Amino acid sequence: MTKKDYTHITIILDRTGSMESIRDDTIGGFNTFLKSQQELPGSATLTLVQFDSQDPYEVIHRFRNLSQVPDLTRQTYVPRASTPLLDALGRGINDLDKSLLDLAETERPEKVVFVVITDGQENASREFKRDQILKMIQEKTGNEKWQFVFLSADLDAIGEAMSIGFAGSQALAFDKTSHGNKAAWHSVSKNIAAYRQNAKNQVAFDDEDRANQENERKRNS
Repeated sequence: MTKKDYTHITIILDRTGSMESIRDDTIGGFNTFLKSQQELPGSATLTLVQFDSQDPYEVIHRFRNLSQVPDLTRQTYVPRASTPLLDALGRGINDLDKSLLDLAETERPEKVVFVVITDGQENASREFKRDQILKMIQEKTGNEKWQFVFLSADLDAIGEAMSIGFAGSQALAFDKTSHGNKAAWHSVSKNIAAYRQNAKNQVAFDDEDRANQENERKRNS
């Protein structure tokens, strides 16, 4: 028996050098996401992990009460190096799984959401392979109903994400601009909020979310 009205959110955040052009937008997007989630009823905890090839898995917050999570700043989010995406995913899934197992069953969250935000494709992993990640995601979505969400500023990375187990409905390509980044964070926050409040049975993007990004691409073409 899990703990009702309790959601855990893990965010795996790309901190690689190519994110520098949207550094401030990423900070602002995360902070807006955080504020909107803090305002919702029900209990929630957050794990925030940043990754790059210098540190493929840096845990910033682990199962921290959402109300106590501080804003991201330019001091706590510093883009650098390259993209070990598979290693961040694999370690993130294993870490979350262990953290959940360490909790008494009555204290485990009713809902688990695993969010990945990146702007590029895998290019630096050493520990995990694609087929391993696919198997891990399939197991967690099938047996334990984890929600896996993928946002990327690289359209090719969306296809790559789907090849390792992310559902197309739960992947969103965003335009690598201030407006595109802001819209992406708004979309993921809106849909997690609906899921937390039982208005949706999964965290999935809708036509409006995709239209917002398409309009942004047209505006910048």
